[in-house]
Amino acid sequence: MLPDMALPVLNRVEAATFRRLIGLPRPLMRRLAGRPVVVDGQTLDLETQWMLRLKELVREAAVESLPIAQGRTALARQTALVGGRQPIGEVRDIDVPGADGAIAAQLYVPRSRVGDASPSPLLVFMHGGGFLYGDLESHDPVCRVLAERADVRVLALDYRLGPEHRFPAAVDDCWTAYQWVAEHAEQLGADPDHVGVGGDSAGGCLATVVALRAAGAGVPCRHQLLVYPVTDVVNASESRTLFSSGFYLTQEFMDLATGSYLASPAERHHPDVSPALSEKVPDGLAPALVVTAGFDPLRDEGEAWARTLADAGVDVRLKRYPGFIHGFFCVVGVGRTQRAAVAEIAALLKAALH
Repeated sequence: MLPDMALPVLNRVEAATFRRLIGLPRPLMRRLAGRPVVVDGQTLDLETQWMLRLKELVREAAVESLPIAQGRTALARQTALVGGRQPIGEVRDIDVPGADGAIAAQLYVPRSRVGDASPSPLLVFMHGGGFLYGDLESHDPVCRVLAERADVRVLALDYRLGPEHRFPAAVDDCWTAYQWVAEHAEQLGADPDHVGVGGDSAGGCLATVVALRAAGAGVPCRHQLLVYPVTDVVNASESRTLFSSGFYLTQEFMDLATGSYLASPAERHHPDVSPALSEKVPDGLAPALVVTAGFDPLRDEGEAWARTLADAGVDVRLKRYPGFIHGFFCVVGVGRTQRAAVAEIAALLKAALH
């Protein structure tokens, strides 16, 4: 783990400058960001529009335009830039079983639980990044925020990524790790009856699959936190067309991610890749909070999945943030609007897991 959230490639002056720019008075921000952007009856959040404008001004290369290794470094820098330095009681580096040997994980313990021997709820978290990018560092800030604000332990998994390890490596790692957690929750200071699963984007897909498998196998799962999850890579939704460029997550990124993760196009139809194509929703599936963003290509499939769960009798809460883009969940260190949204998500998680 990076010491005190400071990435070696992140210049502190750059970070401080970025924080000031995102914190400008709103009237000035509006003049600099340009006219309001309205698509599909939604108005793009001003801070989000300003961030996108800043990305254009500094000519920040799109992650998907870089070689994969450089893209991973660039994404780590970007997430550190918007994640900031978040307080946490304790972070422990541990290894947990994966499908092909141990995988690294980090256990986040909120300040309220340090030194407290009583068991607490636990969220097993799978990071986003298109099954290609992301790691324990990229989602360290938001995991800290979730742990502290929801008053839960968070166990983040460093599952295997494509193209080095293609499907189903990530799924198998997460499912194996979750089963181990369910059986050894007390070793992590967790209440085995209050263990949930969560993730964003690709991690939301993995969390969905883990929850489905848990229900089918009778493995306890208290709650699902699904933040703009990938649920259908076969059928192109309207939002995938509307927001395919200009709003951070692009069609090029999604094509690269899918091509790097899957060995063949036929695997797109596998329910562990496209949960929306599952034959049925198993009985006993955990209640879910499904979060979407209005300007996100994945918006419609996430909301369709929420409706599918509700139709199957699952207790579901769907929360759309209409002015936000894909990736807002990691913006916990700068600005106001996106940080407030993540705080709200954490409060909902707290109510669900406690």
